[in-house]
Amino acid sequence: MVKDKILRGIFTFLIRHRVVSIGTKYYPTNDREREYVDMINYTHTMLLEVEKAHITTENIFQNLLKEVGRGNIPENRRFLELKPAENDVNEYALLSNIIMGSDRYLYLELFQRNWQIIEEFVKQITENNGQIVEKSDSELVARLLSKNDAIRVSIELIKLGLEKSIDVRAAVGMTGAAAIERSINLNREIGETSGIGFTKLGGEFAITFSSEIGELEGSPVVYDNYLFIDAINSTGFIEEYGRDQLVEIMNEIKSFIQSDCKGKIEGYRVGGDDLIANLPTKDAALRAGIDSAWHALNNGARMRIGIGKSRREAGERAQMADNIKIWNNSPVMVFDLADGVYAYYVPSEFTRTVVGFLYDKTGQVIFIFIFVFLLTLIGWNLMGRSLGGYVLGGWELGFLGIILALLYAVTR
Repeated sequence: MVKDKILRGIFTFLIRHRVVSIGTKYYPTNDREREYVDMINYTHTMLLEVEKAHITTENIFQNLLKEVGRGNIPENRRFLELKPAENDVNEYALLSNIIMGSDRYLYLELFQRNWQIIEEFVKQITENNGQIVEKSDSELVARLLSKNDAIRVSIELIKLGLEKSIDVRAAVGMTGAAAIERSINLNREIGETSGIGFTKLGGEFAITFSSEIGELEGSPVVYDNYLFIDAINSTGFIEEYGRDQLVEIMNEIKSFIQSDCKGKIEGYRVGGDDLIANLPTKDAALRAGIDSAWHALNNGARMRIGIGKSRREAGERAQMADNIKIWNNSPVMVFDLADGVYAYYVPSEFTRTVVGFLYDKTGQVIFIFIFVFLLTLIGWNLMGRSLGGYVLGGWELGFLGIILALLYAVTR
C-alpha cells in the first residue's frame, strides 16, 4: 500500500497529472476478465486525472436527469441519497464497467400479487429491448441494455402500477442477485413505497414516488460515443516498419471495432494513420480504445485516442494526449467521467521496467540507496584527507558506490 502510494506520487510528479492507479486491483472471475486484468497489470497501465470530477449528490442527480431525460423522471419524485458517493474515481468500478459492459439487471417486486400486471410489465420490458430472466406473480428479473434504460423503464412500470393502486419496488444491479439485494436494503430504508434503487459512482441512491405519475416522454436519450484514433509519429513508424505494417495494424483495429464492439466506422482511408468510429455505448468505446492501444503497442505503434459525444470532442481529447507524457509520447486514451476528464496512460517499455523493478525489488532499492548514501557521507567526512598522496575530494566514495550499485543491479 505504501509502496503503491510512493510510486503514484513519483509518476504524478513526472507526468504532471495525478495518478489514480497503476495497474488494477480488480479480481478476475473468468477468462475475459483475466485477459484484461493481466494486460493492464503487465503494461502497468495508469489511470490519470486530467481534470478532477466533482462528485456530489446534486451533480449526480443533474447528470442523471441529463442521461435518462428530464421528461422521463417526473416532478413528483424524491431523490434520496442512501450512501454518499466517494468524491474520487474508483478505478475498480471503471474497469468493471469496461469489461462487463453497460447492460444491467432490473429486479421488480409487487407489494400485492398481480399476475396480469406482471404480464404487462413483461410486454413493456420486451418493447424496450429487455430480456426477461425469470418471473412469478409478484417478482420479475430482467436484463436491460444499460443502467439508464433500466431506470427509465422501471419508472414507466411504477407509473403503470400506481395507476392500478399497486406499489412497485425496483432495483438495478450488475447481476440479478445484486439487484435483489439492493431492493431488500431499500425496503429497510423507505418501507413499502414505490421507487427504484441504483448505484452511481460508488454511492447508493433511490428515486421514490408517493403519488400517481403523469405523462412521461418515454423515449430514451441517445448519445453518440465517438472514438478518434491517431498514430503517433506515423512517419517515423513507416520509415522503420513500412507502410504495409501500419495498414495491417489499422485494418485489424477497424475490424475489432466493427465485429467485437459493434462500432460504425465513419472516417478511415486505407493507408491513413487515423480513424473515427461511432460506438453504441460508452463502455464499448472505452474497450475499443484501450484494446486498440495495447494491440498497436504490441506491434510497435503508439496511438493517441480520444472519446467524446461528437467527432470534434473526440478529436480534441486525442489532442490532449500530446501533453500527457514523461519524455516521449506513449499511448494515451482520454475520456470524460462525470464532469471530469481522465486518461489511461500506457508507459513506455523503459518506464514499465522501472515500475516493475520498483514493485518487485523494493528491498534491494532501499539497500542500494542506503549503501550509496553511507559511502557518500563517509567520503564527505574524509574530504581533504591524504590517502597515499591523493587528496580526497569528497565525491569519490559516492561515485564508487553508484558504480558498485549499478554492477549489483545489472548482475542480479
